Amino acid sequence: MGRKDFSQILEGADNFTMRRAVERLREGLFDPFGVRLLTARESQLDEVFDTGVQKLAKNESTHLCICGSYGQGKSHSLAYLRQRALAQGFVTSLVNVDPREIRFQDFRQVYNALVSRISFPNSDSSLVKWWKDWAKGQKTGWKNNGSGPLDVIPETMPHYFKAVLAALAQDNIMLSKRQKGMKKHASFRPREFSWLLANAMNGNQLPVFRLRHALKYRQVSFYKDESLVCKGWEPYFEAVTALGAMFRTMGFKGWALLFDEGESIAQLPVNTRRKSYSILHRFFVPASPLLGIYPIFAFTDDFFMRVKSEDYGRVCVKNDRELPYFEENYAVVWRHLNIHSLHNLSAEEWKTLAEKLIRLHARAYDWMPPRTEIRAKMVKILAETGEREARLKIKSLINILDLTNQRDCLSNVF
Repeated sequence: MGRKDFSQILEGADNFTMRRAVERLREGLFDPFGVRLLTARESQLDEVFDTGVQKLAKNESTHLCICGSYGQGKSHSLAYLRQRALAQGFVTSLVNVDPREIRFQDFRQVYNALVSRISFPNSDSSLVKWWKDWAKGQKTGWKNNGSGPLDVIPETMPHYFKAVLAALAQDNIMLSKRQKGMKKHASFRPREFSWLLANAMNGNQLPVFRLRHALKYRQVSFYKDESLVCKGWEPYFEAVTALGAMFRTMGFKGWALLFDEGESIAQLPVNTRRKSYSILHRFFVPASPLLGIYPIFAFTDDFFMRVKSEDYGRVCVKNDRELPYFEENYAVVWRHLNIHSLHNLSAEEWKTLAEKLIRLHARAYDWMPPRTEIRAKMVKILAETGEREARLKIKSLINILDLTNQRDCLSNVF
C-alpha cells in the first residue's frame, strides 16, 4: 500500500474506526482497519494470492502456504488475505487449527468451524440465512421453469447435506387443523424444523429420526434414497469442496479457506499426524480439481521439518498384510507446494510502519505529536525489542504514543 493509499484510507475513516484500531493494536489484537493500514510487503502477498485466483479461473486447483517463524506476521497476513479475498468476491472462512480448539484430523470439527465463521462479500449473514434468503429470491423463477435448489447444488455434495440444503430452501407443507390432530402427523413439529436443519447444515450431530421428520415435511422427496449418517471425515471434506463449487456457480469467485497455526498439526502424536497429512494431501494434491476452493495455510518451518523427518518406511499390519503406515511419502509429493516465505521486517520497513502509527494515533486522538522526540524514542524501543513478535513491538510503539499524548494533555491543563 503506497503512501497515497494510506492517506486516502486514513482521511476516509471516522474517529470511532481509528480509535478502535489503536485500542485493538494496544491489546495485541487484530483489527480489520489496522490490517488495511499497516500490512507490510502487501504487493508480494497480492501477487501470490492473485496467481492462485487466476488458476481457479482456469478450473485448476490451487493452494497457498504462508511460512514463517513466530512473530513474522503469519496471522496478520491471513487477515489481510481474507480482506483481499472478500474484496475480490470470495466467500471466506478463517479458523485456527490449534488442537485445543479444533482437531484437524476430525474434519467434522473443521467443517463446523469453517461454516460457523463464514463471511460473504458485503453481507454478515450465516451460511443458513444466506442460503435461505437466496432461495427465497429464486422461488418464482423455479416455479416458472420447473427447476429447484438441486439445479445449483453440485452432484458431488454428500447426500446428507444435499437433503438438508434442499429442505432449507423449501417451506413446510400446509396441514389443516384436523390433519395436525391425526396420529400419522404426530411428528409434525414445524417450530423445531428450522433449528434442526440449521444445526445439521452446521455439522452438529443430531438424532437422525428427528432430521427425517424435518425432511419429510419440507418435501424433500429423495431423502430416503441413501443413508443420512456421515461416517468418517470424508463426507465433511466433500461438503466443503462441493460448497466451494456451489458458491462459484452462484456468482462468487469461490471459497477461500484460511487456516492459522497449521504447524500444530505436526506437534501431535504420529497416529494423529498421519490422519491430518491425509486430509492436507487432498487439499495440496487433489485427485481432481477442487473447483472454487482456495485453501491457505499458515505454517512455521518446524512443520515442514517434521514432514521431512517422518519414518516413511514404517509399516502397519492389516489382515496379515504389511501396508505403509503413511499413505504417501509427503516429503517427496509435497516438494512443489506453493510456499510464500515471510521474513522479519527490515529497519527501514519498521521506520515506515512507525510513521504510519504516528499519523494514525494523531488522527484518532486529535493531537500534534512531537515527531522528532517520538521518532527517537521509537528507534530506541525497536532496538531493545529486536527479536520480539511484531504485535508486541507495535504495542510498545503505541505505548510511547499514549504516554507522550498523556504528558502533553497534562501540560496543557496546568
